[in-house]
Amino acid sequence: MYGFGISHMASGALLIACLLGGQAAAVYGAETSPDAPGSGERTVGAAPRRAPEPLPEHPGNVFVEGEPVQARAPEPLRAGATQWRLLDDQHHEAGRGVLNPAGSVRAAPIELGVLGVGWYRLEFGSTNQPCQAWTTLAVLRRLRAPVPADSPVAVDTAAAWFARDDAAQQKRLANLAALAGVSWIRDRLRWRDLQPQAGPLRDVLTTYDTSAEAHREAGLQVLQVFHDTPSWAAERSGGSGRFAPDLRHVYELGRALAVRFKGRVAAWEPWNEANVATFGAHTVDQMCSWQKAAWLGFKAGDPAARVCWNPTAAVPTPAQTEGVLANETEAYFDTYNIHTYDWAHGYAELWKPARAAAAGRPLWITEADRGTPHLKNPPWYDQDPRLERLKAEYMAQSFASSLFAGAERHFHFVLGNYQEPNGVQFGLLRLDLTPRPAYVALAAVGRCLAGARVLGRWRPAADISVYAFRARPDGVERDVLVAWAEKEADWDGRGRATARWTLPSNLTPLDVFDYLGRSRGRVFPPVLTSAPLFVFLPAGQAQSLPLEAPPAPAPPRERKPSPVVLQAVSPRSAIRPVKDLPWSEAHVYRAGPGQPLELSLNIYNFATNAAAGRVRVLAQPSGWEATLAETRFTLRPLDRFETTGVLRITGANHARDGWVVLKADCGPHGQPALAFRVVTPP
Repeated sequence: MYGFGISHMASGALLIACLLGGQAAAVYGAETSPDAPGSGERTVGAAPRRAPEPLPEHPGNVFVEGEPVQARAPEPLRAGATQWRLLDDQHHEAGRGVLNPAGSVRAAPIELGVLGVGWYRLEFGSTNQPCQAWTTLAVLRRLRAPVPADSPVAVDTAAAWFARDDAAQQKRLANLAALAGVSWIRDRLRWRDLQPQAGPLRDVLTTYDTSAEAHREAGLQVLQVFHDTPSWAAERSGGSGRFAPDLRHVYELGRALAVRFKGRVAAWEPWNEANVATFGAHTVDQMCSWQKAAWLGFKAGDPAARVCWNPTAAVPTPAQTEGVLANETEAYFDTYNIHTYDWAHGYAELWKPARAAAAGRPLWITEADRGTPHLKNPPWYDQDPRLERLKAEYMAQSFASSLFAGAERHFHFVLGNYQEPNGVQFGLLRLDLTPRPAYVALAAVGRCLAGARVLGRWRPAADISVYAFRARPDGVERDVLVAWAEKEADWDGRGRATARWTLPSNLTPLDVFDYLGRSRGRVFPPVLTSAPLFVFLPAGQAQSLPLEAPPAPAPPRERKPSPVVLQAVSPRSAIRPVKDLPWSEAHVYRAGPGQPLELSLNIYNFATNAAAGRVRVLAQPSGWEATLAETRFTLRPLDRFETTGVLRITGANHARDGWVVLKADCGPHGQPALAFRVVTPP
């Protein structure tokens, strides 16, 4: 799943105030070096952390344990409906009653009393037709302490788009995210909305301001992303879905956004999935040059802002990693971000190139899911009940596998109701915010793995997975095991595995919870199923298990960022897609013997003082000859130098796939690099 084209689903008044405008900070000069990235958590702008409570109206019929539960019948409800029944996630009846007055859509809420933790389906009908209409509700285990600010459990809410210009709905989404025990959310921003013309950002409240404020009030940290270019900045790039050709535009945008949202947005992704055709079909060097300019801009506006790698989609590849490292980009991101829609059992092996590209920086998974087919019942696009249950079981499997594979933070995609044209549903909530079972499963993960740090993995038998963590559920340090039995299969083959296995006798379970967060006391069942169990142990006990250590991160590569950025520009006709691994996607330049590749080279100066230097070809494959028309440059602040270049492939034994590496010697401004990949036709 690469695309994310959400329609504007709500409108309303802009209700909350925020500070806008302000002067941007000075850009980096030669004597200034931005803060080196670190692994310490910085809490930016969130309200004082406290355990969340439901809003008074209980949006989405979501309650916490101990509260009396009530729900209204969905509208419209036929007059023939005379009764209701309540079902749990296994379709077992948990209650029934009569409607009074029968079938009235204006009847008082149905009082269901105090229900146990779990997910429920409330059906309305008659004796002959027991389900004429239905809704859902949830009871979550109450969070007895706020989740730590550095907790790895996060969710993509896209609240600014799902609830466009509807501050009240944004607050509901933020509250539902907080109740699920997440620490961070991911939102969406359109550049063209904030800067429809060249010049300052719009000095009015927007849906992005109200959404950021709603999440701040809910105690959540916000990761924001944009992936569009307004027409005035697009020039001849091929439309709004590609990078602005002039990197000064994204530099100025980053600086302005950092100032405007300081204290309300904690981290930024300066594009989304740029390596795939859906979001521009960019080459890796284009992504690196864009990243550098954006990082410098955001840091100029707010040195404390966390600027993430513009996330890539599909399977990570060694070639992509080579491009990131050859362009020396690790100095220009604080976290390395990727998206995954692969099965969780493959994460550790599939992400090996991503861990290398991170170069010791934290790895963030900012979209992750495995979507399920829906029932083609617009506008709800619900899932088959079996798939709903399997998706809920998959939540803990995905988070546990991701943290073992190296993720510092894992954002599930997506909170709100979202389906794609290919017939796949991703949302944890239904159209009216009522929960699907997977939302309740997210809340179980959020509580049980609060502040989790992985200890290791154990596979005691075929199809059994046991992951061990040190975590702080309800603010108390515990070792937490997440255990299940499952085949490495697609949806059709899942949910059928069982395995007899018991905990080692030296372990002392303090609590056991199922995949929806329901307590099982201290009893560990003799048979594991595909529904994960959370086992709380005294801190330190899990280390007695024969745990496989998680994959080691790559050694840190520490470089100082240069305010001088190099950029290659070529006609789109010179760029072709390439598939380096199954289910991967990348784009590269193409040239061949007798077909010279003509490029333009742009050099930008984002320092506060003049920059001068000389650019040279540092490396190229045998049989390739890259030349530049001009090599020396002098640049004033925010100036751009332009020259042309050409790559010629010579000789019969030339390389079929390789990198041309340029380096600029800029004295006190460093030695910025540019490396671009070229393939030749067979």
